[in-house]
Amino acid sequence: MSYFMVDIESDGPIPGDYSMISLGAVLVDEKLDRTFYGELKPISENYDPKALAISGFSREKTQTFDDPKTIMLNFKNWIEENSKGRPIFISDNNGFDWMFVCWYFHHFIQENPFGYSSRRISDLYCGLEKDTFAKWKHLRKTFHTHNPVDDAMGNAEVLVLMKNEMGLKISLK
Repeated sequence: MSYFMVDIESDGPIPGDYSMISLGAVLVDEKLDRTFYGELKPISENYDPKALAISGFSREKTQTFDDPKTIMLNFKNWIEENSKGRPIFISDNNGFDWMFVCWYFHHFIQENPFGYSSRRISDLYCGLEKDTFAKWKHLRKTFHTHNPVDDAMGNAEVLVLMKNEMGLKISLK
């Protein structure tokens, strides 16, 4: 199994009615040197200016981004090229990130290389600490910028730390 830390930015709360604007992923291993990044053209006329502002992009700029189908095919190919065994999706907020990535994969290429499930880093950390309110974001090395590669990298660093320093039983190959 290979773990892929994923983060997305969007211009609204749900896929379909709103758009995923950018997508970043890191293959979680000891090196953390394999990343993916894509900027996706909006698929809807709808957008929430406050949600879009988080990404740092203007609506006009997002209109120049790449075709979502192309990005999702490139992401699928990157996952397959970098995965040893079944790829596992993990993120900070998998309820949000997974919702967009899964929808985009099925909508644009009719398959999701991650299958039908995802993991949440916070749940793993809380389990290790035996505290459902445990805080972990202070453990990130890479600053959280809302660039999805930076954000995925910071989260991946924490997962490696959980393995190496906290005893999380996980294979990161």
